[in-house]
Amino acid sequence: MTMTNKQKVYQSVIKELQRYIEINQLNAGDKLPSERELSDKLNAGRSSIREALRALELIGLIETRHGEGTFLNSYQSFQTVELLSSFILTQNNIKHEIPWTKQIIEKEATKLAIEHLTESDIEELEKIDQLYREDDDLHHYFFSFLLKKTNNLLMDRIWMLLEEFSSTVPKHYYIDGFYPRLIKLIRDKDYGSIESIFSNPS
Repeated sequence: MTMTNKQKVYQSVIKELQRYIEINQLNAGDKLPSERELSDKLNAGRSSIREALRALELIGLIETRHGEGTFLNSYQSFQTVELLSSFILTQNNIKHEIPWTKQIIEKEATKLAIEHLTESDIEELEKIDQLYREDDDLHHYFFSFLLKKTNNLLMDRIWMLLEEFSSTVPKHYYIDGFYPRLIKLIRDKDYGSIESIFSNPS
């Protein structure tokens, strides 16, 4: 069997594994069937199952524990970033799109988070702005907090990946005064002005 054919086989096994996980509603920490069981369930050779599991383990999606078996892992963004950055971030057009894409997510996340924010949460945003105002990490801490408040795990993960990818491109920040202005708009639930402040942050 050629390398290309082998790759196709274990890639199809990965897809079948994904379906198996979804159908059985497995979560992080749940145990996967053994290689032999997976081979029978997915009608695939043991070697293909083994390669698929190795690929999933490489990107941190599963964890093999000696003597215990194979378990679904919690999300490990840094492992994914290390792998994807070798390929995706070598493309200059992708690098240039990162700040713009992040800004779109940050704008929509702000509008989405508003309904979940308490006055205590808004005061926490004010503390973050005051504490990190002279720090390059202000942007990270501010929007990390907001993204968590969206209750949208997928959006949070995508933003975090882009945030980590941003280390490979020139840093992009909003200008001084942007964050307290945004906090005021959040408190007022002024969706229209939130839309415009991201378009014209000066």
